[in-house]
Amino acid sequence: MDVAIIGAGGVCGRQLLFQTLSQRIVSPDARIELVTHRGGQSEREMWGLRGDAADAFDEIAPTLDIVFDPHQITAGVVVVLAGATISTDPNVPADRTALAATNTAMFTEYAEALAARDHPPIVVVQSNPVELGVKIFSRRLPRRSVLGAAGFSDSLRFGREVARDLGVARRDVRALVLGEHGDRMVPLWSQLQVRGRDAAEYAEQVRAGRQLSDLPDEIRAGKAQMLDLVKSGDIAAAYAYVESLPADVRFAVKPFFTHFTAGRTTEAATANAAAWLVSMLINGFPLMVSAQVRLEGDFHELHGVTAVPLILSPTGWSRTVAMDLAEDELDLLSASVLPTD
Repeated sequence: MDVAIIGAGGVCGRQLLFQTLSQRIVSPDARIELVTHRGGQSEREMWGLRGDAADAFDEIAPTLDIVFDPHQITAGVVVVLAGATISTDPNVPADRTALAATNTAMFTEYAEALAARDHPPIVVVQSNPVELGVKIFSRRLPRRSVLGAAGFSDSLRFGREVARDLGVARRDVRALVLGEHGDRMVPLWSQLQVRGRDAAEYAEQVRAGRQLSDLPDEIRAGKAQMLDLVKSGDIAAAYAYVESLPADVRFAVKPFFTHFTAGRTTEAATANAAAWLVSMLINGFPLMVSAQVRLEGDFHELHGVTAVPLILSPTGWSRTVAMDLAEDELDLLSASVLPTD
């Protein structure tokens, strides 16, 4: 199956291209479409990126094509990594409203072009706000062919922090994060599983009487304190502070620490989650993942866009996975839903 990367020239798009090639996710007889717009630095750099990737992976690389017109995208799986992101300057306030306004036009342009095809593709949204992207694409394409990768990347991050606390490998942890890709993330303590460990005892120790309803405020406070330390120039202290946070706050704050100290967004982790999902879709792995989708009562009778557990299929996602949630988890999940009306 062919793959298209919208925004292939950006830091995350480049990472996804190189991870896709190095992991041999796309077969040599297929195509990867590097999608960008004409004019300026983006167009110039795309030719160099294409040549560099071809040189590095000549023996295993599929055909690499540059695509400038959204209507010329033909791939069966399309990953959206284009658009604006928040500034990496810690002194510039993060404005999600402005980000949404900027990226709405980009989401709409590509959604309308892909919807005009005879056979619409599977669309994996990894640009922010991811819920908005899923909302716009799922209005024009079959909703089961559109999913957001942020729920999966959040779950990987949460699992990593749990594994770190317990001194085990992340592969020994099954951790799910539902909800929005933002302050209203919903780490599912009720569903946490750790091979060889008592997950319930660990969860009780981490939560220590803390309420899930307070988590959004804890995340906001954690980000604010981290940013104050970064602004002061004491990066080591900021890192130590983030590492001292409970796992369910730490996994949400740490990507912002990376964003404001590395000089760019969390490119490797962002691309890694998208690469995993593309591999599952191409190879037909029937695994449960958390991803943002448009719900029509499919999960706890919720309507709108948010991340829920689901099963992938060769055409996108086939169904959500029934799951008994704790009352506080369901309350926060319900509050995270982006309406589609």
